Amino acid sequence: MPVEVTEKFESRQITTDVSNPSVELRYTIRGTNDDVEARSALADTSPAVYDPWGSGLIFLPRVSISVDPVGDNLWEGVVRYGTIPQTNESVTAFEVGGGVQHITQSRQTVGRYTPSWWPFLIDFKGAIGVSEQGVQGVDIVVPVYRFTETHYLPDDRVTSAYRGILYALHGKVNSAAFRGFEAGECLFAGVSGAKRGQGDWELTYQFAASPNMTNLTVGEITGIAKKGWEYLWVYYRQRVTEDGRFVIPAPMQVNVEQVYDYGDFSLLGI
Repeated sequence: MPVEVTEKFESRQITTDVSNPSVELRYTIRGTNDDVEARSALADTSPAVYDPWGSGLIFLPRVSISVDPVGDNLWEGVVRYGTIPQTNESVTAFEVGGGVQHITQSRQTVGRYTPSWWPFLIDFKGAIGVSEQGVQGVDIVVPVYRFTETHYLPDDRVTSAYRGILYALHGKVNSAAFRGFEAGECLFAGVSGAKRGQGDWELTYQFAASPNMTNLTVGEITGIAKKGWEYLWVYYRQRVTEDGRFVIPAPMQVNVEQVYDYGDFSLLGI
């Protein structure tokens, strides 16, 4: 029994988005219970490219063929057409989200309240969660800009040596300006990928950015500078308040620690 492929009435579902056009053709396949034979017949029948505008100028390549059994010797087939990034092209995506950071100092104390029978207002110099046990602090959301870049690299670029470079740079911070970020602001969070049917590689690079800051103030300590991925912490000691009535923990020293190594992001070659 010959395999018969016919296009369905509800076929030709077209999205003519200029930046990402796509077409979906739907077929009925009769005469076989073999999925390989059904896909092969569909590939032979459906066009290799499709012109969504009918202009004869732009043709979308066929990107996928799928078949789904719906009965004895009966299949439903779907052929999709769309844009395929070519070798050495790239695609960028991003999100602005929040990382979590534990802080012990506020930017500003905006209110202090006591019961009517307690006549004293204590200035804790911005310390958060002060108790007899120390300064507890609080977890807050801090701005983090995450972005990915998907690059399509030729096979001769993705060598064992290059993969070793990716491994060595993972978890490092940029030592020089990169993608508009100053040194110390951008963290290489990793890469994933696979070889495509065209013989090239699709690699997705993941980054996170946090701003460098200067002229920070903690309690009475001023002029603090901190790069985006450095860690700031505060050393407290007990200190008598100015009115001599209380002993409270006060910021005595601010340390800024380097917790990530620096790397040369130009070695990524993107």
